Amino acid sequence: MHILKDKIKIGISACNFGSRVRYNRAGWDRVKLLEREKDAFFWTPVCPEVLAGLGVPRLPIRLVGGNGEDFWKGKARIKNKAGEDVSGALKAGCLAALEIIKRAGIEAFVFMEGSPTSGVYRTTLKNKRLGKPPGVFGALLLKEQYFLIPALDLESPVKWWDWRRRLHAFTWLKREEIRTKRELYDIWHDYKFICQEIDSKEATKIGHELAKMPKRLTAGYINTLKEKLLLLLRRPVSLSRIQHNVEKHASHYRKHFCFENCDIKLPKAEKGKHKFINELLKLEQCAWSEGYHFGSTPVLYRGR
Repeated sequence: MHILKDKIKIGISACNFGSRVRYNRAGWDRVKLLEREKDAFFWTPVCPEVLAGLGVPRLPIRLVGGNGEDFWKGKARIKNKAGEDVSGALKAGCLAALEIIKRAGIEAFVFMEGSPTSGVYRTTLKNKRLGKPPGVFGALLLKEQYFLIPALDLESPVKWWDWRRRLHAFTWLKREEIRTKRELYDIWHDYKFICQEIDSKEATKIGHELAKMPKRLTAGYINTLKEKLLLLLRRPVSLSRIQHNVEKHASHYRKHFCFENCDIKLPKAEKGKHKFINELLKLEQCAWSEGYHFGSTPVLYRGR
């Protein structure tokens, strides 16, 4: 079991950190839903549209002629509802936001999905359409390879459990310097279960590639495999798949291990998600304290 002892630094769209900076003066404090756990992280809220000088309230904006990646290539523009081109201002605001989070040393970002600026997989909320993803700032976040979490997933105890365990695994691996075959094999041994839960086919490919490693490893070869693992850990997973994995592991550990002084009674996830996840966290804690490897959670945070 690998342990993180320092707090992970997370950037977040400011409108989800309690700031009323949406175009219509809206804002939500979604971080408070994490309760005491929110103190296990350092938070850096930013709003590219405010940093662009567009103000609050402001006219809503949209991508024209392509997506956020096209925008940075000069092939798409950003216009407001009145048809005014605000591309130059938004470009400056996004670059300012990126500079802030880089200076803060963040390793993950909680983004506002559906925004033409910060959206990653959707840039509109109309009729459940995708729009033209990624957004302008979302394209920068993807390019910088940050660990990305949709803000609405902070409202789901099951989704947040999944993102948090993967964020810990991602951060530990990203910081780890791998030099030898043995280190690479050991990391795969610890990470293969969580990778299989995310995408079993991709995990199998990585496993086969590790089995065919050359006798002499180059830094480039190691970094390529490491990047594949990091990319897989960032991949979104459906709620039904997460619930299946959670219940499977909880059932396995309750069945095969009798933890002393650990009173855990897991309810069904569909009957009380908050209670279920709280009991699961107790199970992880008990497994860790008893020296058992909780396969679906290879890295735990234990602050100083």
